[in-house]
Amino acid sequence: MLVKKKIDLGIIVPLLCFAVISLITIYSASTYISATLGNLALKQLLWYLVGMVLVFILLRIKNDYLYRNVWILYGICNFLLFLLLLFAPEINNSKCWFVIPGIGSFQPSEFMKIILILTLGSMVHNYKMKYSNPSLKEEFLFLLKTLAVVALPSILTFLEPDTGVVIIYLIIYISILFLSGIRTRWFVLAFLGIAVLLGSILGIYFFQKDLFIKFFGTDLFYRLDRIFDWKSGSGLQLENAMAAIGSAGLFGHGFNHTPIYFPESGTDFIFAVFASNFGFIGAFGLILLIAYFDLKVLSLTKRKIRDTDKYVLIGILGMLVFQQIQNMGMTVGLFPITGITLPFISYGGSSLLSYMVIIGIILNISLERPHHYNYK
Repeated sequence: MLVKKKIDLGIIVPLLCFAVISLITIYSASTYISATLGNLALKQLLWYLVGMVLVFILLRIKNDYLYRNVWILYGICNFLLFLLLLFAPEINNSKCWFVIPGIGSFQPSEFMKIILILTLGSMVHNYKMKYSNPSLKEEFLFLLKTLAVVALPSILTFLEPDTGVVIIYLIIYISILFLSGIRTRWFVLAFLGIAVLLGSILGIYFFQKDLFIKFFGTDLFYRLDRIFDWKSGSGLQLENAMAAIGSAGLFGHGFNHTPIYFPESGTDFIFAVFASNFGFIGAFGLILLIAYFDLKVLSLTKRKIRDTDKYVLIGILGMLVFQQIQNMGMTVGLFPITGITLPFISYGGSSLLSYMVIIGIILNISLERPHHYNYK
């Protein structure tokens, strides 16, 4: 009962609103979703209920348990990513999911995002505890270690291929490092290095296409082709999504009235379904709700909490904000289509359960009071 009295309603109320919005939007999107997939709205409700159980479990075991066992979790998740490449069925030209008969699919990379946040948060904490004033060499070695930790799942996920999740890994990494207080020169050097590398790769892509395919293969070539084709605004998915949003006006076409078909309406392009149903007012309201939730998470970093929790919160926030902006931006043609879903709203068992794990972690942090922590 004590835990229930302390639960932060600033987190729970937006979560319940997300759940309602997700269910009604997925139900509306079902008009254009194959019947062979079943009742996705009902499935999403079940995943939300399972997620609530996960949150309750996390509230009982606390974040300390996760921090103490983070390397075990990191190893297990990387092993699952490796097994995907060997045994997972190919779906939409990708090997991102294990198919579990009678239950659905399981996507390890969704949980890898959370584990990476916890791993990096713990690493930065331990590093700061060990070195109060690190030398350049000590800082450089630490950066190499963290880079290796990020590189392993990034390579495995890239090979699936799932470029969107790899980008999220990097966003998490940059967010946590930015808060860690390392010297600014490393960010400058990293930016220059990435700029030179990308510039060289893109130069070959634009001016020596045959050479690019010879060295990097057709898979990477088509991925870049897809990104740069976004600028033309062409493609059934984007054109129809923008038409659905643009025709919605202030108040939309009404619930369960999506006027035009576009693929992935229940996942990648769910914001277009919601905006077409409820118009500019509804879409603006959803954006305000998302902004409120993000600001609430940000406000927790201002409390007197341990440094590990601050790093974890920043990693979570960086991940969520990037996904929210990228998903809604690609829906209206501002960003390339990357297959990144809208947190808490898009359909997906693995993704939703991973976000519910995030909720459990955030609530645990919000419940904490300043005291001595004896963990490594």
